[in-house]
Amino acid sequence: MENLSISVITICFNNLKEVINTCTSVDKQLDMPFEHIIVDGSNNSEIADYLANNPQPKYRKWLSEKDKGIADAFNKGIKRALGNVLVMLNSGDEFYDENVLSVVKQAFKNNPEIKWLHGKYKIYRGGKWVIIGKPFESTKVYRGMRSLCHQTMFVRKELHDKYGLYSLDFKIAMDYDFVVRIAFEKMFFIDTPLVVFEPEGTSSTNYLAGLREAKKVYQLHLGMSWKLFLWQIRLKVLYYILNSPIGKTLYAIKVWLKLENL
Repeated sequence: MENLSISVITICFNNLKEVINTCTSVDKQLDMPFEHIIVDGSNNSEIADYLANNPQPKYRKWLSEKDKGIADAFNKGIKRALGNVLVMLNSGDEFYDENVLSVVKQAFKNNPEIKWLHGKYKIYRGGKWVIIGKPFESTKVYRGMRSLCHQTMFVRKELHDKYGLYSLDFKIAMDYDFVVRIAFEKMFFIDTPLVVFEPEGTSSTNYLAGLREAKKVYQLHLGMSWKLFLWQIRLKVLYYILNSPIGKTLYAIKVWLKLENL
């Protein structure tokens, strides 16, 4: 049976509190990771000092140096990773419970042909915490990361050997760019929550800019698409409605109707 080794990669920048929260969720796992790599691009020494001056588990490693942005930080972690399965758990994000790595390992063992997997996630949206996420479909890649959370993606490292690292050309949609490249690789969906998504993440706070980048990604790899055009109009309308004075009320109704995953 294959010996699965999971490398958890956490990137961070001047946010010690969030780093501690993420580390705590990793350390609570009943099945410990092979390694937890922290890539610290901060312009101060607060995170580095904390890691150096407080006891850390043997599997935790860290690198503190300036980077060229999120994609560059991801790539630094990937290049240093020695595990054969990688997950990007950004600072502030947390594993949903202590069983996540156990569940993921079992899924890979039960489905040895798969190259990556993902699952549901908990996110704060419309004034409510909701659990969303559904199986990725390669035929619907024009939908971007709508129901796919990067932090729930556990990817065999060999995919980076085959398709390359994250592109530095994108500041927000670098995860979507990678998903488009691996879209037709064998994958699996875990129908339970794997991650609690930090609501202040880059893709959340820069939503419209993220849509523009996603459009560029799609057109770069797949050309023009009327499905993409219509889908992005839909997402923009939903975004403006959600952020309107009645947005939270309408979203509460949507959750009550159990339509939050649409």
